Amino acid sequence: MVNDEIEKRLFGAIDTDGAPAIKAFIGDDVSAWHRHFQELFRFIDVQKLRTPKGLDWLKTRYPRLSQNELMMEMQGIQAMHCTIWSESVREVVSAADSDIKFIISDHPVTIYNYAAPPEDDICRYPHDPSISLKSSQTIYPLDRNHCLILTNLEYAKNRDVSPLEKRTFARNFRTSMVRTDAFSRTRRFSRDEVRQINRIIKARARRFVAAGREEWLDPEASDSMPWANLRSALSPPKDALRHFGGEMYARFDDGHVHYQDAFGRTEKETDFLRKPVRAVEPAADEPCGCGSDVAFAACCYPLPVQLRPSWTERGIRERNLMLHRGIVDILGLNDGQDWLSVRRDLSDEKIRDIHVLYQALWPLETDILQLLPKPDGRPRAVYTGVLHPAAIVEFALGTALYFGEVIIEHPFLHAANMRPEFSPIDNPRSYHQDSIKTIFLFLTLMPLVAAGYINLVPDPTVFDQHLHKQMLHMARARSVGMETSLENEPRSERLMEQDFRRNLMSLPAAGLKSQLRKSSPELDDAGLDEMVEGIRLLRESDPLAAVQDGLFDGGKKSGQMNMVKMAPNFEMALYLAQATGSSIVTDSPHRWREIMMAVARQGGGQPSALPELARAIAALPFGFANEVEDFGLESTTSTFAEYPSLLGQVFDYLVQMGVRGRKPNWERHIASRFTKVHTAAQKRLEKGILPFSSGNLHAVFPDGGIRDNTVNRLLLMSSSEHHLPSVPMAFLIEPVT
Repeated sequence: MVNDEIEKRLFGAIDTDGAPAIKAFIGDDVSAWHRHFQELFRFIDVQKLRTPKGLDWLKTRYPRLSQNELMMEMQGIQAMHCTIWSESVREVVSAADSDIKFIISDHPVTIYNYAAPPEDDICRYPHDPSISLKSSQTIYPLDRNHCLILTNLEYAKNRDVSPLEKRTFARNFRTSMVRTDAFSRTRRFSRDEVRQINRIIKARARRFVAAGREEWLDPEASDSMPWANLRSALSPPKDALRHFGGEMYARFDDGHVHYQDAFGRTEKETDFLRKPVRAVEPAADEPCGCGSDVAFAACCYPLPVQLRPSWTERGIRERNLMLHRGIVDILGLNDGQDWLSVRRDLSDEKIRDIHVLYQALWPLETDILQLLPKPDGRPRAVYTGVLHPAAIVEFALGTALYFGEVIIEHPFLHAANMRPEFSPIDNPRSYHQDSIKTIFLFLTLMPLVAAGYINLVPDPTVFDQHLHKQMLHMARARSVGMETSLENEPRSERLMEQDFRRNLMSLPAAGLKSQLRKSSPELDDAGLDEMVEGIRLLRESDPLAAVQDGLFDGGKKSGQMNMVKMAPNFEMALYLAQATGSSIVTDSPHRWREIMMAVARQGGGQPSALPELARAIAALPFGFANEVEDFGLESTTSTFAEYPSLLGQVFDYLVQMGVRGRKPNWERHIASRFTKVHTAAQKRLEKGILPFSSGNLHAVFPDGGIRDNTVNRLLLMSSSEHHLPSVPMAFLIEPVT
């Protein structure tokens, strides 16, 4: 069915606004530039995406798209390039003095990076170098005599920057403030310079180019300059840079002052999170530059630069170690205090200080994708489930024995985007009970974090409000008609009941007696006193209970936050798994239903790959260490070291299956190998440690992986360059009853 609704309703308006915007920037009326500034970049963004080459590129960013889905995604990611373009050095060059004029192609927005010639992998059709790479420049002919050139500020100031590294704060969707009158218009190109621009335009076209004269259509015939040398014509003059960069302050009528640096960041750069740039790579046996504390040879050395976590700022593990040291100092744990004393002495100031430290370690301008591991072939999994100390130690703590590195969302709340009345910094008293649970969970996991088995990662949506809003919108749309996450979740309900009892035990003596009189009217005053004393002893023996009196003093506004957090949600679990090259593991029946519904939407609810391995995994129970000491004891054995390697090979097989095809003999072999490894490991576990949690594991290996177009859209919006198109496999842990 032919349908032109998108053309008329969406692009019709953009085209209508785009025509006068182009005319405005051909001219020199600064007020017209200001009026049409946003329309210009929105129109150019559409010109980059709406072409056959642009649509072919969009298809490559998703596992599978029907024509209607392609149109939906094209609408969903529109304006993706506008922020980075608007923050660039903007120049309009003239061909008025040249007898050769600018040509145009069937992909009129041309991206040039001198370090990526047309035969390079990142330029292979339908790809272009990302505009977020430092040396990427955007070329857009406005008419035959005028061409717009957009250059990232770092490269414009220093042509020696690493050309294929991302520019600072390369975030696509965000609010930014720029000078709308800052356009350099001084350069008038010679015929050779125009020919060089035309050569770039033609080299990046899909099939067609057009020109005012036929002889202009072959610019390469008269120009043999190496691709990298073509950048000389595109470099903006140094005297034009004074209009770009620097810091900006804007005061609003309500007294609020907006700050922004040269890259659009609204916070000052934090020096203590920066690391000096290394002149040379470390020796093979030296600690890796990413902060993993693993030897360079075994960490980042085998990886190409684009798959390494950032070396120029403190890594995730390093920040968690800094947070741990800060918490130990704030709580006085170095002074020999036991946990009961810590709970007795936990003050509002200490709660505030801990959350201020956490916020300082994770500024809102953090590029979390730069710090996360990339899909590098190493075994890892994203855990999604209830972030509660009593739940985590049951299964999640022990999953790293099987999956290698396990990514878990950080238990601490980030207060920067919270309203003051709900903030643990502005209202720390209400977080007394919850802070005990959070700190206890963090301290419990910290030995495995330090050892590299667990990667505690902040919620990515904290650092990207657009991502946060999009994720919530997608989750609401997906959840219409579904039951809530705690329905049919006995473990979650049990945890909530336990936390509720802890809150009751924190009531003042008079309040406790009042409640006891209602529930046990037969008790006299002596009996009530005895019950209150028994509750006090119960509080002290429960490591997750608050022991201070007076937590509810102050009336209606003196309650305690009592959160049971299931995270990350479905969208963000897929987002993290695809961004890091991970499988998904959960002990939540609700999250598993969401995963299976996604598989069903793809065309089937049963595993369509590796059925023998799925049956072998489901046939025998798994043991999960509950104590860090027990985990450490088993993780050093060669028996358990087989699991991550085996599951890593399965992961790689599934990723490559669409290209290499099925290998039935290998599938039977891996199922047999798993059974052998698993039988030996579980026998050792039973002899080596007690107690441990026992659970059944269910695996799903769908054809094409677990995918959701909305998640791929979120990754595109986040300027992710290296992520998987889908999640190859997922696992559910069920308690053995």
